[in-house]
Amino acid sequence: MNAAASPIVPPPSIPSPAGAARCPARILAYDHVGIRVSDRRRALDFYQALGFAESLRFPEHEANEMLSPDGVRINLIFNAARRPDARNVLLDEPVKLPGMTHPAFIVDDLGALQAWLRQRRIAITEGPHHIGPRRIALFIRDPDGNVLEFNQLMDHPEGDKT
Repeated sequence: MNAAASPIVPPPSIPSPAGAARCPARILAYDHVGIRVSDRRRALDFYQALGFAESLRFPEHEANEMLSPDGVRINLIFNAARRPDARNVLLDEPVKLPGMTHPAFIVDDLGALQAWLRQRRIAITEGPHHIGPRRIALFIRDPDGNVLEFNQLMDHPEGDKT
């Protein structure tokens, strides 16, 4: 096991806070992530190049839905203020504010993605490297500085010879 990762064994049932009832609905899946961008055309070009296609528009919300060929959804939200040097307020500032820092996508061939990113001159800001025992990851940023993580899951985690 990677020294930086610690296994977490969930209890058989998670207790509710004192006096509170647990939510009766199960969380079944993750539908999408909203990514705020400052320039609609530039963002569409970038995410379309990654393989997403616009499937719906929500003009009243200044947003859209984009879908990958394998059914992964993102929403672009077109109301961000452009920041100098595409600085990310959650990651690039000395005071770390609460918030979502990045979506993480699973890909089938991280090496092919890495070569494509180099060919397109899209900077890899971190990786590729192992994160825990089950994945190799690399990170990039979109034109607004939003971080995107791409993972290739390993068939046999390190140390697992089954």
